[in-house]
Amino acid sequence: MVTRSICTVSLLIFCFSCLITDRREVSAVSTESVNGENYEFQAEVGRLMDIIVHSLYSNRDVFLRELISNAADALDKIRMLSLTDSSQLSGNPGLDIRIRSSAESRTIDIIDSGIGMTREDLITNLGSIAKSGTSAFLDQLAQNAGDSGNLIGQFGVGFYSAFLVADVVTVTSKSNKSDKQWVWKSSAGASYSISEDDGGEALVRGTKISLHLKDDALDYLSTAKLEDLVMKYSQFVSFPIFLEVETEVSVKTTPEDDDSDTEDRRSHTSDSGSDDDEAAIVSDEKEEKVEEGKKELVKEWKHLNSMKPLWIRDASEVSDNEHIDFFRSLSRSTGKPLARIHFKAEGGVNFRSLLYISDHKPPGFANRAGDSNVKLFVRRVLVRDTFGGGLLPSYLNFISGVVDSDDLPINVSREMLQHSKILDLIKRKLLRKALEMIRNLMLEDTDTDVDKDESSSISDSTADTGNSDSDGGKYMRFWKTHGKNLKFGVLEDDQNRQRLAKLLRYRTSMCNLSEPEDYVSLDTYVDRMKDQQEYIYYHSGETVEQVKDSPFLEKLLELGYEVIYLTDAMDEHVFQYLGDYEGLKFMAVSKDNFKFAPDDHKAEKRKIKNAKAAFEPLKNFVMRNMPDKVA
Repeated sequence: MVTRSICTVSLLIFCFSCLITDRREVSAVSTESVNGENYEFQAEVGRLMDIIVHSLYSNRDVFLRELISNAADALDKIRMLSLTDSSQLSGNPGLDIRIRSSAESRTIDIIDSGIGMTREDLITNLGSIAKSGTSAFLDQLAQNAGDSGNLIGQFGVGFYSAFLVADVVTVTSKSNKSDKQWVWKSSAGASYSISEDDGGEALVRGTKISLHLKDDALDYLSTAKLEDLVMKYSQFVSFPIFLEVETEVSVKTTPEDDDSDTEDRRSHTSDSGSDDDEAAIVSDEKEEKVEEGKKELVKEWKHLNSMKPLWIRDASEVSDNEHIDFFRSLSRSTGKPLARIHFKAEGGVNFRSLLYISDHKPPGFANRAGDSNVKLFVRRVLVRDTFGGGLLPSYLNFISGVVDSDDLPINVSREMLQHSKILDLIKRKLLRKALEMIRNLMLEDTDTDVDKDESSSISDSTADTGNSDSDGGKYMRFWKTHGKNLKFGVLEDDQNRQRLAKLLRYRTSMCNLSEPEDYVSLDTYVDRMKDQQEYIYYHSGETVEQVKDSPFLEKLLELGYEVIYLTDAMDEHVFQYLGDYEGLKFMAVSKDNFKFAPDDHKAEKRKIKNAKAAFEPLKNFVMRNMPDKVA
């Protein structure tokens, strides 16, 4: 699979270079037709389009994400131009994206009020795969100080993802640079056409992309499915996204609506009642109809992305309730995060991130299949919600959050992020911050002096390590829920093994076992060690009661040693992987080579020697009088 992806990308890069080398060959043939001009792609472009449609994207759902991203590009461009020329927005000051579907025509329309395209723009941007209008626009703005980094991706390639679900794509566009509205049309074959739009839906400014769906893609006509895709991939796009939906509303009837009904009823009652009775009946009927009303389906625009991305706001501006709501949407739970960290990383790579510690055990933990639930965004567009290998190691799969970077390269497709040094750097910094968040949670509950040299090297001007739950004992709740994850981390993460060891918690012989929160860290154990003690003593068993009643502990406890109780099958493996802690070896009290501290060892030897001397007379007496019974 990896080899196939590499080959596919290599072929794409080769084809792109061919296209860029001689632009004149891209639309080499132009012929007049009744509907306008037809342009034929050269053979290499046709093959490249086939790769894009059938091989590049493994998930056809991404077509909507790509088209929305392109619409956001167009809106960004007109917004930037309007900063110096307000007339650019004349006629339609609104900047938004609108999506609608029609079951009758089997079409989906994506409409933006962005910069629009002229005939020449359509040829340049849509007639040439991998020719990016956005890239050219960035070149023009390179000398400006504006935030031009907001412009996303390669327009050409992303646009052609429309053919994943459509057999015909029609692009209608109107630019401020032209009085005419143009239509580009293609069926992903060897040609496309461009014509002037004389009778279509008039656009003041912007672009409408109409997708005529394939037979196997008609499920995308569902507004519920379209809404799900927008909320999954594009809910944090900077511009408002509206979806046309049908809503059932009550419509009150009027007397005029029921004239015929009333006449019929009046004729039935004329022979059997007075005029007063008839009037009363009619009046009652009208009142009843006003109360019941009628139901009608009306179309309206539903605003989908009303939630603004929390991670791009200053940490101090985001309330606890906003964090709780966002955490629940990420983790699909009803709980509250045990802790959070909100930061902006600067240096080798720039990105913003918001991480939460879940208050419940994640699904898939038992079989170690669950990846960390950290979503990767590039300029607020979701690139990956599931990530091969994870942005965080699998043992931290209880952490939910987002990472949003402007620096990540998007090679050909937003779906196929190449393994890159930038991504590796993001992973390393993200891991340091995640462990820092757990450590801060620990420090809230203990007075443990954690080494300050572990502090993150990330420049963090907006860091927020607040907690949405002010109750005490948060770290013990964390440990009881996610402690096994940290033990897996000790086994799997060589580089952070000692950091993780500081987060471990155990019951010991000095704990008050009647207190469910009384656990000890390895740092606390080391601080309480006896003088000249050279080992960290532990004993294993199925339960705490079984361990504490073991005869192996009697002598140690009598001499005042503290013994760690291990009741998890993983614990001995954890100590074996650690090898030592702060230079102290781990020693199982049941081992044959068990050793006391030097002074206690000497004292024990003296005690044995004195006991032998005290029993020497008895020994000699028995050997003299019962030689045949003494070995």
